[in-house]
Amino acid sequence: MNGERLKPVDAANWVYVLVQDPETEAQILGQRETRTGLAYVPVFRDKDAALALAPHLAKPLGHRYEIQAICYDDLSLYASDNGFWLFFIDDQGKVTDRRAP
Repeated sequence: MNGERLKPVDAANWVYVLVQDPETEAQILGQRETRTGLAYVPVFRDKDAALALAPHLAKPLGHRYEIQAICYDDLSLYASDNGFWLFFIDDQGKVTDRRAP
């Protein structure tokens, strides 16, 4: 993000996530932090960052993946209901914010 201050994310903001099998059994792609075992959803503030970093995320083979926009409030509820943290990732792959479920 080149040192610019990130605007806060609130319920009305749209963010980007990877969705597995969007046409059939759509689910948001989660990850597991190797050091702590913490389950999280990689969240991107813009589509370009999601496109750049999607190839570097761990993904089960044999599935189709698509980047989709989602309202932050909906994503937050989904993550909370399923015990996932939200990790905001910038266009360089750096985690800029972590939100607990």
